[in-house]
Amino acid sequence: MIVTLIVLCEVGFWVLLAAGLATRYLLKMPRTGLALLLCEPVLELVLLVATAIDLKNGADPGWEHGLAALYIGYTVGHGHRTVKWLDGHAAHRLGGGPPPPKPPRYGLAHARHEGRIWLGSLVGGAVATVLLLLAMAYVGDDGNTDGLRSWMYGAWRAVGIHGLIALSYLVWQKREPDAGSAVPARHPEHVPDLLVRGTGKDEEQVR
Repeated sequence: MIVTLIVLCEVGFWVLLAAGLATRYLLKMPRTGLALLLCEPVLELVLLVATAIDLKNGADPGWEHGLAALYIGYTVGHGHRTVKWLDGHAAHRLGGGPPPPKPPRYGLAHARHEGRIWLGSLVGGAVATVLLLLAMAYVGDDGNTDGLRSWMYGAWRAVGIHGLIALSYLVWQKREPDAGSAVPARHPEHVPDLLVRGTGKDEEQVR
């Protein structure tokens, strides 16, 4: 049941997101669209309550409960950024607004951008850990909580790997290419030698 509910929550997330953006920009009803977007956290609340009820009814803590905790954590950590990114593109393409700014690709600005994304993973890992600890405390010493504990360790491994990747952008910063070093598209270096020779022969024939 929990796995099915996770799938339904994921589908519901995108359905609510599409409905909210369409209502906001196509139907020109910004308040109604915003209300639909604000319903997104209700899906995670439903999943949380369903997981707690499942454990209360005597279900053994399994991988599906750990997956539910990680899903809720990921949504809390990265859901707002996803909605904001899609809202900016919808405002541009559907509402006639300015194009959203592109994320930086070079230097320290790029490293900071990747660091902010990693902070979302950090928040998600913390939320998942709290939920898993609450589930283990709820089950008590009588239940087998090894599966939940392994999900908690897995969450922090993922956060650590993401952190190392984000740190690499700070240590090895990507430099912006020098605009002056680029060869113009119509520069002779871009023209094959055979084509240049062929053009010379044609000019000689004309003469």
